Amino acid sequence: MNPEYTQAIDFEQLRTLAREVAEKAYSPYSKVRVGAALLAEDGQVFTGCNVENASFGATLCAERTALGHAISAGQQQFTALAIWASPESLLMPCGICRQMLFEFSPELAIVIDSNGAGPKYTKLDELLPSGVKPSDLI
Repeated sequence: MNPEYTQAIDFEQLRTLAREVAEKAYSPYSKVRVGAALLAEDGQVFTGCNVENASFGATLCAERTALGHAISAGQQQFTALAIWASPESLLMPCGICRQMLFEFSPELAIVIDSNGAGPKYTKLDELLPSGVKPSDLI
């Protein structure tokens, strides 16, 4: 990741927001709380937490909840994402979340944190090197 790119991003604030919103997670089945804080290009931050469902396929990840919040507010360009999860190990974004974020910001800077490990810094295009781009469908 380009150090100059990351210096302009307050990852500590994003990590704090992700950790705080994780406390609001609805996770009665896994007991894992996940929070995400997504930074838009204009400086606005959108948060989301995981929302589990008895029909597991209907469960929403924190990253997609934050993205939906941002899209609903009219944002489509993002610079950074912080993810925090309650287990001691780092939880990487699932494939669906990676692809959803890739649609808008393939080079998104990401920090992943947890109760006991991290932080780990990466970029979305490193986690999903061959994501499907809108231009692939035209």
